[in-house]
Amino acid sequence: MRIQLDISIPMRDGVRLYGALYRPDAGERFPVLLIRSPYSTQHPRYVEWARRFVAEGYAVLMQDSRGRYESEDEWRPYVDERDDGFDTQQWIGQQPWCDGTIGTFGVSYPGFTQILPAPLRSPFVKALVPIANQEDNYGHMRYNGILQLQNAMNFIWLGQRTNQNAPRDLIDWDQVYRRLPLLTALDDLGERPFYREIIRHPCFDEFWASYSMKGQYGEVETPAYFITGWYDNLLHEGFKCFKGWRQQARGREARERSRLMVGPWTHTQIGSDDPFGDVDFGPAARVDMPQAHLRWYDQRLKGVDSGIDREAPVQLFVMGENVWRGEETWPLERTQYTRFFLHSGGQANSMHGDGRLSRQEPRDEPCDSYAYDPDDPVPTLGGQSMFIDNTGPKDRRPVEQRDDVLVYTTEPLAADVEVTGPVELVLHAASSAVETDFTATLVDVHPGGKAIHLCEGIVRTCFRDSYRDPSPIEPDQVYVYRIELWETSNLFRAGHCIRLEVSSSNFPRFDRNLNTGHPHGLDDGMQVAQQRIYHDRAHPSHLILPVIPRP
Repeated sequence: MRIQLDISIPMRDGVRLYGALYRPDAGERFPVLLIRSPYSTQHPRYVEWARRFVAEGYAVLMQDSRGRYESEDEWRPYVDERDDGFDTQQWIGQQPWCDGTIGTFGVSYPGFTQILPAPLRSPFVKALVPIANQEDNYGHMRYNGILQLQNAMNFIWLGQRTNQNAPRDLIDWDQVYRRLPLLTALDDLGERPFYREIIRHPCFDEFWASYSMKGQYGEVETPAYFITGWYDNLLHEGFKCFKGWRQQARGREARERSRLMVGPWTHTQIGSDDPFGDVDFGPAARVDMPQAHLRWYDQRLKGVDSGIDREAPVQLFVMGENVWRGEETWPLERTQYTRFFLHSGGQANSMHGDGRLSRQEPRDEPCDSYAYDPDDPVPTLGGQSMFIDNTGPKDRRPVEQRDDVLVYTTEPLAADVEVTGPVELVLHAASSAVETDFTATLVDVHPGGKAIHLCEGIVRTCFRDSYRDPSPIEPDQVYVYRIELWETSNLFRAGHCIRLEVSSSNFPRFDRNLNTGHPHGLDDGMQVAQQRIYHDRAHPSHLILPVIPRP
């Protein structure tokens, strides 16, 4: 393998970005695989992937994002990646060691750097493999307008030019997450202008739209192979991108050849079968990621029939059954969207309450109520968090002991029930506050009582109608909220129960709603909100599950 460091790559404004090139020993011109990253060209995972790719006849160029590590200028997170990515692709395509074809790769931020230049349509780029990437940063940093607090504060260790890994583990994060107002919460730790901008822009405005893929899919011609995990923090964003490519792309090949793989993985363990959370998905969870890339690249860049185009474009791992399955569409065409209604005698508080979930429509039932105190929020426990310590299929019973968590559970299932697709809760709710949050969590209850987290969602009441133009609610008035719990695929085995939790916080994955209605991130006052959940004939709150018929 030939290695060439210190490559200087010119951008349109004269700034030069650093690159490191890996090539096979024999040959002069190769298909080139590009990763553009803020995490250094020496990242161990990508150096190992480069070794694998070069062994199969590809050249690999790793590049530091503008302002990071060896690259010139100032790092403005995400903002310059579209133009810099396109300029880099055009430069590579004209180099004597490039055969005129380029593929891209990378996880998370380097996944986003792949899709941003796609609407500019470099003629050299033939295949993308965005892993655990977002459609835009509004979905990444402010899901449904709600601040993903841990994601935003993650920028303290990302630093300005280099990662600040050493002090990361020495910071008392529990204390930092609770700081108010959020705008100044990191000021004594470091200078992070991007974090403050995240706080200052709670609505989907030009700050977010300026480098979003929304409205851009119609310009895309290059097929993409999207990869994510059921417990990836960017799972929902990945589905948005896949849908955009398959339904709106300008090029027929992009619409027909783009693919999606979703495994039982969290954001930092894509392709791994290492156990995490409180469920072991077994050896079938493991996927050789470099090999998966090579099958795609061989087909798209070399014209080698790897067989990938004859496989179903959607590859899903069905949790609970722990098997892979190919599907032709998403959502699945045979989906039976099934309503499960909330019921109780007015005491659904905690797992010890009387909350029930069933197919039977409600009649006259009392509402359930609880007090949401932002000074005592429900802790994040499992789910689609970015960070391994509080992500994944965790047992929710410690959370379900709380009286501010309403719990609705089916009877033990008489037969297996597969749920694969987008999950949604239609919630009829009122609050004493002018603004508050409501959360929902889908849980698989095992016969021994273990309550395994599957997926979750949240709504901020001011964004119930628009992410651009928020509006308060009238205290004590009933509103209907549609809460997306993202996507999942799980086989609820016979004898298991389907459970829904409803509450008003999920901290520190999301910031706490302080219930005051004051500008987000600028407030340090709190109020307790009295919440009421209705499930009667006039207010039939229900969970919509995408049930897949079993043979």
